[in-house]
Amino acid sequence: MSHIEESIEVAVPVSRAYNQWTQFTEFPEFMSGVERVDQISDGLTHWVTEIAGVEREFDAEITEQLPDERIAWVSRKGPKQAGVVTFHRLDGQHCKIMLQLEYAPELLTDAIGDKLGFVRRKATPDLENFKEFIEKRGAETGAWRGEL
Repeated sequence: MSHIEESIEVAVPVSRAYNQWTQFTEFPEFMSGVERVDQISDGLTHWVTEIAGVEREFDAEITEQLPDERIAWVSRKGPKQAGVVTFHRLDGQHCKIMLQLEYAPELLTDAIGDKLGFVRRKATPDLENFKEFIEKRGAETGAWRGEL
């Protein structure tokens, strides 16, 4: 398994960043390579991605969700991955988002891309795109405040 850790400071309250992150169907707006995310249930999403011309689909189960604190997941079908995103209040108008991701390259091309750091280099711009997405909006596009 490969491991990635990235973080970014965002100029919005922690609740706004968290609320937006729970809107999985909006991920294609800021996450490169994500074509579609379907919310199957409160704890299950279906992803369609295309990276370097390779389309993949997988289901991700949300294993833990605590409002304004963390969302953890694990893939159930498709590429093996697990991760957690945590939200840290810095002050009333700023927060830090930390992403930790573990994944197992499936194909030889995945393993080569992993060794060359392609996935790691994708995580930082995706967080920067999220930062721009949420900071430019006057409010989040929605929220799910339930716990899993």
